[in-house]
Amino acid sequence: MATLSKSQEARLRRRAVKCVLVRERVVQNLADYFNVLSAGLRPAEEYWFRGHASLTWKLKPSALRYPTEARRNDALALIGEFKRIAEIKLPRVPDPTDDLRWVQVAQHYGLPTRLLDWSENPLVGLYFAAAELPKEDGLVFVVNPVALNRHTNPRLTRVLDGNKDGLVLKPYLTLTGRLTAKGTGPVALDPVWNNDRIMLQQGTFTLHGSSRDGISPSTPSLVGIPVLEEAKPRLVDELQGVGVNEMTIYPELEHASRQLKRRAGLASF
Repeated sequence: MATLSKSQEARLRRRAVKCVLVRERVVQNLADYFNVLSAGLRPAEEYWFRGHASLTWKLKPSALRYPTEARRNDALALIGEFKRIAEIKLPRVPDPTDDLRWVQVAQHYGLPTRLLDWSENPLVGLYFAAAELPKEDGLVFVVNPVALNRHTNPRLTRVLDGNKDGLVLKPYLTLTGRLTAKGTGPVALDPVWNNDRIMLQQGTFTLHGSSRDGISPSTPSLVGIPVLEEAKPRLVDELQGVGVNEMTIYPELEHASRQLKRRAGLASF
């Protein structure tokens, strides 16, 4: 298996998340990807995966990406209006006091939140890194969620449960958009299974407090696997061959339509 060339190393220096990179193995196909995982993951430990199609993206949830505290507060405040509208639009809504379920629903429909999506499936992470922005280098991030929680709070020795750990999670859901260097660090939690997309993508979440940098590059076990621009077309084709594509990642019918057109070689107008 090839290693990163000097020019590829130079391209990867522009990455926004300066975590440890897998440098000794270049992922050119699915076999390479599984070899990297096999060499780096410890048996019997849990790992989560998140794919970034661009090196410039940070491990920061959408509500905290706005540059000013005022705009972050505006983003977080949208949940109140969203609840009012959702009462009419959704056939079943969470209990008014169940903040986590409401934030998950809001995340599902594109509202800015403190949640960052991850997956238990390494192929889902690879799909998101490879299928978008074909002219850019990407990354698949790998993290041990238990190690992440211990890094945030040594007393957190497991992945948090959305149904059982409300007292731990509630402070995160009431924070404003103010960012501080010593803010509440991110925690890993298993979601409440309240939509089909989470199930299809084997979704999990990190919930973020007021940490300025999202997930710190120094977080134990956090590693980035480069997905280079030149490898993306083959990886997408091979993922399609094993049944990982837009139609299987997303439950909504419009994604099935786009996948069918793509498979037939038809452009979208």
